[in-house]
Amino acid sequence: MATAAFFLAAAVVWGFAAQAANCPREEALGTSRVLGVDAATTPRVGLKSFPETLPLSDHEVVLTFDDGPWPSTTARVLAALAQECVHATFFLIGKNASEHPELVRKIAGQGHTIGHHTWRHRSLKRIPLNAAGQEIDRGIAADETALHGVATTVPSTPFFRFPGFESTPATLDLLQSRGIVVFGTDLWASDWNEMTPAQELKLIVDRLTLARKGIILFHDTKARTAAMLPAFLGYLRDRHYRVVHVVPASPEASFDGVP
Repeated sequence: MATAAFFLAAAVVWGFAAQAANCPREEALGTSRVLGVDAATTPRVGLKSFPETLPLSDHEVVLTFDDGPWPSTTARVLAALAQECVHATFFLIGKNASEHPELVRKIAGQGHTIGHHTWRHRSLKRIPLNAAGQEIDRGIAADETALHGVATTVPSTPFFRFPGFESTPATLDLLQSRGIVVFGTDLWASDWNEMTPAQELKLIVDRLTLARKGIILFHDTKARTAAMLPAFLGYLRDRHYRVVHVVPASPEASFDGVP
C-alpha cells in the first residue's frame, strides 16, 4: 500500500507540472514550481502564528483560500485561477463540502490542493480537546467523502488550518502526532471585513509590497475576493511574482514546475 501511495503522489505532482508547462496561454502567470511539504520537517508554517514559514524565495507566493466550497463564489475563483493557469490550496469546511461535493471534486479536478478546516468552523481554542478532535475528524471525513466517497479520518492531503488561527498546544500536538501540517499564513487580504474589490486589491498589494513573498490567505466564500482576484493575478504577473503550489511531500515533490 505504501508503494502504491508513493506512485500516486508522484503521479499527481508530475501531473501538476505538466499542467503548468502546457498552459494554453503563453502570457499567463502560471504555476512556477511545486513544493512538497511534510509534517516531519515542517509541522507548522506561517509567520502570523509560528516562528517559521515555507522556504520561499523573493517574489514567490502561495495562494490559499478558506471556508469553501461555496457555489456562488468558489466557481468564480476557480475560473480566475484557470485563466492564469495557477494552482492554489483550498482549506474546506466539512459541512460545506458535504453539501457541495461536486464543487469539491471540481476544485481537485482542476489540480488544486485540498486542505481541511474543521466541520463547521468552530473555534478549537474554546472547546475541550476531545470536542476539538471530533471537529477536526468530522471535517476531514466530510472532505474525503466528497472527494473519494470514503469517510476516513486519515486525510489524503494532510494539511490543516485552524479557524481563526485559534490553536492550543494540545491541538497542535494532536495534529503533529498524526502527521498533519498546520498552515498559518504570512499575510492576508482581510476580506472578512466590508470593503470594495478595489479596496481589497489595494490592501493586499500594499501588504505584499512590504512582505515581498509568502503564504497569502483569501476566502473563496467572499464575493469581493472573487471579483478582485483577476486583477490581483494580473498584478502578480505584471510584477514578475511566481506562484508556488504546495502538495504533500514525496521524493518527487519539490522541483521547478516549468522548464
